[in-house]
Amino acid sequence: MDKNRVSALRTPQFPGAVLFDAYGTLFDVYSVGLLAEQLFPGQGQALGLLWRDKQIEYTRLVTTSRRGPARESVYQPFWELTRAGLRYACKRLGLTLSSEHEQQLMNQYRHLSAFPENREVLQQLKSRGIATGILSNGDPEMLGIAVRSAGLDGLLDHVISVDSIRQYKTHPDAYALGTRALGLPASQVVFVSCNSWDALGATWFGYQTLWVNRYNLPFEELGTQPLRTGPNLREVLAFFTP
Repeated sequence: MDKNRVSALRTPQFPGAVLFDAYGTLFDVYSVGLLAEQLFPGQGQALGLLWRDKQIEYTRLVTTSRRGPARESVYQPFWELTRAGLRYACKRLGLTLSSEHEQQLMNQYRHLSAFPENREVLQQLKSRGIATGILSNGDPEMLGIAVRSAGLDGLLDHVISVDSIRQYKTHPDAYALGTRALGLPASQVVFVSCNSWDALGATWFGYQTLWVNRYNLPFEELGTQPLRTGPNLREVLAFFTP
């Protein structure tokens, strides 16, 4: 029997809700590379990759750090960390980032391309009466624009931002926002992410997890695996198939 199927049989077959990560999972963070390539020929892909890596590194830095004797929070909203990551990436690559180019790239980040299967999967979950939501590092304004731009606002029951607690994933308090909003224990919720570190953090928290491995990468080598792995969001429907 398929190993994923065996694992699934050991857990509740029909969870009560599905939470999706936003950036990288519902929205293609690397779609900014097309515009970046137009602005910086030959450097678009490199800029997109480094920008994303630095953005995530900054979320971890501000979550785990405190300033001065009073241990003040150094939290900054995701939008500002995204801007800081862009500026760093350009400096690292030796690119001159004008204010006009920065505005263009940041605006593009507000309207990232959605993955093509999103609507179909969300519609199927809705038709089955499954509660759905986003649980994201993105701040509320960013998420609102991204969801509306992708035409998904009528298909999501919850759009949850970690901004309310000023702690980014993988902090357990960030994952706890999902269970609080849904009124369900983590074991009855599927958490879906394309980011392996996020899928791992959610697994440790207690969610049933799906890692969407769009880029055929290895999973994290820390002794824990997600419940399921699949190439796209359609794999989430397997949680609700007898």
